Amino acid sequence: MISIGLLIIAYLATVAVVFTYKAIVEKDLLKAIVFSASQSVAYAIAYAALLAPDIMLAYIAIGVGVYSIILLYVVSKTSRFEEA
Repeated sequence: MISIGLLIIAYLATVAVVFTYKAIVEKDLLKAIVFSASQSVAYAIAYAALLAPDIMLAYIAIGVGVYSIILLYVVSKTSRFEEA
């Protein structure tokens, strides 16, 4: 029988893949950054479900904090919308 922890991890991995897809196809770069940060949060919660709190904290700090701030800075120096 499948445990509840395994179901939670599978659900979070699916949510992360959906957010990754949305980040790739989004034309608005700010929304793409938000989707990328949401994907990082989903993976971080999956790490918490796997009982790896040290990896979770590092992933949140880098995936949501540093990475998003750098991308926001880069987008501020360019245009917000991707041109087709």
